[in-house]
Amino acid sequence: MRHFVFTALMVLLVVVGVSAQDTAIVRHTRLDSMQYIKDVVVYGTKPYKEVIPAQILSGKQLEGLNSHSVADAIRYFAGVQLKDYGGVGGIKTVDMRSMGTNHMGVFYDGIQLGNAQNGQIDLGRYSLDNIEEISLYNGQKSDIFQSARDYGSAGTVYIRTRQPKFKANKRDNLNVTMRTGSFGLANPSFRWEHKFNSHVSMALNTEYTYATGQYHFRYRKMFSDGVVAWDTTAVRKNGDIGALRVEGALFGVMTDGRWHAKAYYYDSERGIPGAIVNNVWHNSQRQWDRNFFTQGTFQKRVNDRYELMFNAKYAHDYMRYLNPDTTLMYINNRFYQHEAYVSTAHKYTLVTDWDVNVGVDYQWNYLKSTLVNFSYPTRHTLLTVLATAYTWHRIKGQASLLYTHVTDLYTSRSGDQVLAHHRRGLDKWTPAIFLSYQPWQEHDLNVRAYYKRIFRMPTFNDLYYTDIGNAALRPEYATQYNVGILYNLYREEGWLSALRLSADAYYNEVTDKIVAVPKGTGQYRWMMMNIGLVHIRGIDATARVAMRFPLGIKGDVNLSYTYQRAQDYTNPADDEDGGTYKGQIAYVPWHSGSVAAHVAWRDVDVNYSFIYVGERYHTSANIRANHEQPWYTHDLSASYLFKVGNARLKVTAEVNNLLNQSYDVIQNYPMPGRNYKLIVRFDI
Repeated sequence: MRHFVFTALMVLLVVVGVSAQDTAIVRHTRLDSMQYIKDVVVYGTKPYKEVIPAQILSGKQLEGLNSHSVADAIRYFAGVQLKDYGGVGGIKTVDMRSMGTNHMGVFYDGIQLGNAQNGQIDLGRYSLDNIEEISLYNGQKSDIFQSARDYGSAGTVYIRTRQPKFKANKRDNLNVTMRTGSFGLANPSFRWEHKFNSHVSMALNTEYTYATGQYHFRYRKMFSDGVVAWDTTAVRKNGDIGALRVEGALFGVMTDGRWHAKAYYYDSERGIPGAIVNNVWHNSQRQWDRNFFTQGTFQKRVNDRYELMFNAKYAHDYMRYLNPDTTLMYINNRFYQHEAYVSTAHKYTLVTDWDVNVGVDYQWNYLKSTLVNFSYPTRHTLLTVLATAYTWHRIKGQASLLYTHVTDLYTSRSGDQVLAHHRRGLDKWTPAIFLSYQPWQEHDLNVRAYYKRIFRMPTFNDLYYTDIGNAALRPEYATQYNVGILYNLYREEGWLSALRLSADAYYNEVTDKIVAVPKGTGQYRWMMMNIGLVHIRGIDATARVAMRFPLGIKGDVNLSYTYQRAQDYTNPADDEDGGTYKGQIAYVPWHSGSVAAHVAWRDVDVNYSFIYVGERYHTSANIRANHEQPWYTHDLSASYLFKVGNARLKVTAEVNNLLNQSYDVIQNYPMPGRNYKLIVRFDI
């Protein structure tokens, strides 16, 4: 609603200021403090900015999702599958439209989060405590003024942290939050914002999470003929976590420009509960993570035609994995990652409604490990993009061409002896085209389509992991086609204040898919190979309804639905009963969806959310023994805001998995049943 009012006001000012026939007649009062304007009726629609609009969660909607981490919140987006291994500290990764986790880029305040070792970002590490907005783009972000790295993924998630906002004559904001609840959860956090002057401010946020991770679950196993093998209850153990997160940031504004700098530190120790197989109910594996990065962005409009942006980042990641169980294999490995990144982008307006952007990025990655015969790989990546955006009447188009040059340096070893030094190079060109059309000026209806060809490099683990990696791997390609429609409606009066409907049909093809296959005749040794081929057809649909009721009650409902047919076309010869050819790939449901509803009255907020994941298989062999039942959860929360002078105290109670459903997201990793959380937040 605020966006509509703002837009209408801007249109009104333009009409009044530049159109002689609509010029208002103004007369002054005796106090000369008020102006009277004739009634002016303005017909128009909210202008669309993006060729492919994003799915966005922000503000109160984000707060009301009963979600602890970014991964939990992303589940409510259409076209997203979450791999959740259970518990507060369980690893959580996200897959977009079944193309694989490594094809998704995750950007934190405009700069990509990297993991050259395995390419996967554990979004469970990123708490919502300091997050202002999460947006998801299929293809790529529609704003061409971005770094070359933004063009290099099949889909992107943008995480924007909170920026300081100060009321008049106020220089400091303070927030203290405490969360507690099931699994022995203790989660205090602290945020302090300070305004140095009208141009520079800072924010410091720290959070500690502790949980035992123990929860009761029901486990039911059936034979292939449908006979129940066992049906029992147990306690999930070794899912504990202790994690500290500290973030500090500086924000600056200047004439026609802005900048910000950030430092981030995360330190955790967690248990890995493992899968329940072979009647083993307890595992003893542990993992330690220490992640640090510092990054900065500078952006300025030089004149009416030219705008520039610089990004820079340095990151250091440490991970230790311990398996003390000598009956399997004793493992005590440490990995150290280093990353340096610089980027520059330059946007120039050729003529009205025609922009061009040129971006150049350089990234350096290095990995070392305590693994025997490790290759110590180094990767140099240079990306250059040429992008353009043009608007003609109600048609908007964008096109980009990305050039990627990668050089890998690595060694082959035998113990401490270096046998040889190796160099591997790669050059790729990948295009993308996006179009949007608004058929009627008086209706906010947009039809959109895009094509994109992109690839992802094999990770260091894919290529160089001792005795498993394959240095001859090729990149994994994704080709994307999408057509869709978006409709927006805004009303000043009546019970319906806003309506947003969208639907997209898409076809994706993933070629040279990197998969692990048995090495030799034994099933205990594996190697990475380019043998996978996946065809993906799907439909994403979303709806949002915002309503107003008597007595000042407001509400909104957000719905998402996804249908996917993601089939494995790797081996046509494997099409017999129990084969994988044309089988739905692992853990991709045919149907999934979510509902998130919010009602507010004065200082009371009530939120309800529902997630449904339909039947699926845990391998591409779609036989009864591999079938996974649908699962769903209901979550409910209520909060009340107490106001005492300038202080605000908000108390929230949550119930998750309200119906206490027993389910697995990943086979043999049971999820928690009904659980509770109490949140107390104090702001001044």
